[in-house]
Amino acid sequence: MADDSLIVPEWPVPGAVRALVTTRAFGDAKDGKVRQQLRKYLPAEPRWLCQVHGTNVVDAGAADGEPEADASIARASGVVCAVLVADCMPVLIADAAGRAVGVAHAGWRGLAHGVIERTLDALGGEPGELLAWLGPAIGPRVYEVGDEVRAAFLARDPAAESAIRATRRGHWLLDLYALARQRLAARGVRRVFGGNFCTYSEPARFFSFRRERVCGRMAALIWID
Repeated sequence: MADDSLIVPEWPVPGAVRALVTTRAFGDAKDGKVRQQLRKYLPAEPRWLCQVHGTNVVDAGAADGEPEADASIARASGVVCAVLVADCMPVLIADAAGRAVGVAHAGWRGLAHGVIERTLDALGGEPGELLAWLGPAIGPRVYEVGDEVRAAFLARDPAAESAIRATRRGHWLLDLYALARQRLAARGVRRVFGGNFCTYSEPARFFSFRRERVCGRMAALIWID
């Protein structure tokens, strides 16, 4: 799978767990022709979702059509979980035995309201046996949000304050990666990898809704081979 237009996560999952993230060079993953090109890297058509920045999680192996959800899991081999992103953070999760995988679309709304926790609940098992990888998202140096976003995180967990930095009156820089690590650690998931991207600051590599408004999407995918 040597292709500069794809990112293959570096994390110590079993060989049966496969994952990749497309980049801008691969094309807009909403486009049918791009999706057809993507298929050559996958064992089956991805189980796409109708994403609404919520917390619903579906079993990709049992889902029909494109269910309204922002996360999916799979326990059967050959079932490809997928989300589309363009600043929101894709969170890939797998168990150490390679028996279950999942992916969550974690923008600030989903992250604040528990999409990671809901995905962990759906996967089940011992948290200490899970690994997570944080994919391309808007970075903490540029992701400015308003008071309402800060309040949403602090209402759920006051410790979130450490991942939020004041810039100007009523505005804050938000660290999605740090917040995700906090949420995962609170559930006992401590083997967390990735989290060193910035979609906004790398225009040649990533689409960014915050930067462009009208833009394509990257796909984050995970499956059991």
